[in-house]
Amino acid sequence: MEKTLKNKSKPDINKCTLIFQNYAKEWQLVFMFLPVVLCLGIFCYAPMYGIVIAFKDYRIIDGIMGSPWVGLKHFQSLFTAPSFRQVFGNTIKISFLRMLFGFPAPIILSLLLNEIKNVHYKKIVQTVSYLPHFLSWVILSGIFINFLSPTTGFVNQVISYYGGKPIYFVADIDYFVPMLIVTGIWKGVGWGTIIYLAAISNINPELYEAAIVDGANRFKRIIHITLPGIAPVVSVMFILNSSNLINAGFDQIFNFYNEAVYRVSDIIDTYVYRRGIQQAQYSFSTAVGLFKNIISFSLVLTTNLIVKRVNKEGGIW
Repeated sequence: MEKTLKNKSKPDINKCTLIFQNYAKEWQLVFMFLPVVLCLGIFCYAPMYGIVIAFKDYRIIDGIMGSPWVGLKHFQSLFTAPSFRQVFGNTIKISFLRMLFGFPAPIILSLLLNEIKNVHYKKIVQTVSYLPHFLSWVILSGIFINFLSPTTGFVNQVISYYGGKPIYFVADIDYFVPMLIVTGIWKGVGWGTIIYLAAISNINPELYEAAIVDGANRFKRIIHITLPGIAPVVSVMFILNSSNLINAGFDQIFNFYNEAVYRVSDIIDTYVYRRGIQQAQYSFSTAVGLFKNIISFSLVLTTNLIVKRVNKEGGIW
């Protein structure tokens, strides 16, 4: 029994020694990577100490250490608050619609761009589709509010020209969420194609040549060559985007929403902003944020497990 344990421990020790020797040989690269580790530690992990505020009645005067412990009090008030149930439902609804319509959009655009043979035209289309990503929602919200205005907006002028009634998209609960989805796709679809176009460029061109010889048209080449070729990248991006299922987009909604559409637009992030920043309920807002992060982490683990079951090469780990 002791011999078997010793034999099992030896390969582990040898692996560790080999890894340490490799790092020692490339000590310059390790030294260059140290600032990255320090930045992650200082700006990403050190602030996690503030999570304890969720279990305290935090007061600025007393500080984190001096504030009294209250256990799960804030979580209990969170789960029993009727307003939070509505907020949580709005978050899931908007995020699910974003995933349903927004996730395939850059994949479809990448497939279309890949079929463009004119290089100059392709670059122009890519540049134009990338531009909205670099504009903040503060600017874009003002543009869209004017563009969708019921009195002077271009969209409502077209609707009125064809005999329809003007629609106040920003203040109508029936149109507000679709407006968020469409504008969100428009802003991010071009930037999202970068990864998929890079994946498509790595597909062996001989596969397309062989498919053309066999008589496959463009659609069949996309279905049987391009899509399977980028499937691992798509699965990884799907896992990463699944963590955002609880993030409905604070920047966009905060710049668009108003009291008339609170019933359908109020999400967890805007709820935390009002309770934490405006009403100074720091402990309660921290509890909400911790609850949200736990769900996001669970979604990543679950999605990765499902993808690994479907495709063993598709998971992150």
